[in-house]
Amino acid sequence: MSTTEVLLSPEIPTRDQLDQLPSDPFPPPDALHNRAVNRFLSSRWWPAVLQIPFLAFTVYLVYDLLAGPRDADMNFGSAVMWILWWSALPIVLVLFGRVWCAVCPFGYLNDLVQKVAGRRHRAPAFLKRNAMWIALALFLVVTWFEHVTGIVEAPRYSGIMLLVFAGAVIFFGVFYERRTWCRYVCPVGGLSSNYARAGMMELRANRSVCSSCDTKACFRGAAKAPGCPMFEFPRAMDTSAECTLCADCVKTCPSNAIRISPRMPTSELWSTVKPRFPVAGLAVGIMGIVLLENATMLPIWNDVMAVLQADVTTTANTAVDFSVAYLPTVAIPAVLVLLAALLATAINSRTVKQNFSQFGYPMIPLCLGVHIAHACFHLLGEGKALWYSLMHALGMGHPMAAGGMTMDMGIVAPDAIKTVQYTLIALATAGALFTAYRIAHGNRADPRPGGTFAVNAAVIMVLVAINCALFAMPMAMEM
Repeated sequence: MSTTEVLLSPEIPTRDQLDQLPSDPFPPPDALHNRAVNRFLSSRWWPAVLQIPFLAFTVYLVYDLLAGPRDADMNFGSAVMWILWWSALPIVLVLFGRVWCAVCPFGYLNDLVQKVAGRRHRAPAFLKRNAMWIALALFLVVTWFEHVTGIVEAPRYSGIMLLVFAGAVIFFGVFYERRTWCRYVCPVGGLSSNYARAGMMELRANRSVCSSCDTKACFRGAAKAPGCPMFEFPRAMDTSAECTLCADCVKTCPSNAIRISPRMPTSELWSTVKPRFPVAGLAVGIMGIVLLENATMLPIWNDVMAVLQADVTTTANTAVDFSVAYLPTVAIPAVLVLLAALLATAINSRTVKQNFSQFGYPMIPLCLGVHIAHACFHLLGEGKALWYSLMHALGMGHPMAAGGMTMDMGIVAPDAIKTVQYTLIALATAGALFTAYRIAHGNRADPRPGGTFAVNAAVIMVLVAINCALFAMPMAMEM
């Protein structure tokens, strides 16, 4: 089936709906006005120039994880996966939005499978309705599995996990259209959609030009490129949550109505008129997972586990002990936001669900800042592990193999890392508070926006205090 034969999905709006959308009289600067950028993104080289080598490199990483050294400190695949990729991902998301999803080897694998054996069924309605909850549930399961199995220190488990994900991607690529897996199921995609809302890059369309377009090639596809793989229609987009900057719409638009522009971080959240409960739930859930990741790297976590083992579970079963501590820890942000939502109902007479939805949005920049602060600990504190494991993979030896078990893996001094972390948390706090303020005062249905903001600000500051206390403690290295 050619790209021009793709039928319209329910995501594409009608002409009447398009006419109701406001035009942007003062569009921001457009990167596509740069001739070199425009030619590159409009060519067949993007995103294939990165997709192909990334897929080949991932195949090698899986091989190294499965057949390479069993010691994670010496395994190049483990270092790339857990120190480089997982730590760099939130930084890429805040700088460029979901561009990683455009070049992701699993997304490219989906595209290849679809070309060969794709049946292109519509995505199930259940997935569309519950995409964010599904992504959050999978994220919780993967996080639990990560800690119970010690996957970071076990390259074999890391390799098996990647193969399981590849199998799921192949399944969805065979049976469903476009990137159904990426849009509605992938936990990394859920995380990316959450953070991309606060990112510094956006793709939008000129609505005044698009209003007279009858081809809708950006969604249907054309000879130069298929329709949007993420089921987005640029003319109606008001969020960067699902856009991967794959530039297929740039290639297919007959009127050059697409723009790619920088923007102020978190600015997309400021104009939120009707916060969505699933978005808030995903943001609060990821905040809980990031909180857990910080807590489990502290000596106090081992003390908690010892108490649970001795006085609560009375078992030496790691899965049982961790599970007892896992859910309460992850639930801390959700409980705090829920209590704030309950308190706010007495101030603004709105429902708990409405307040929870509103209070969840400022969690996005706060969680993003805390996540990057956590990532900097690994990138700056363990960065040398990438070089040493690469040397070992190339047969040049590894310092730890010669008895250097206490060697320093850090790129910069610990005090400098602390400075970077607290700076990031300060910026995230400012972004979260300003987002809360703008949403509260932009809600015309709220009779007391000042009181609503005060409650939201209080829960933000409680979470900031908790995370600052965690970062003040000595953290263990990932590998």
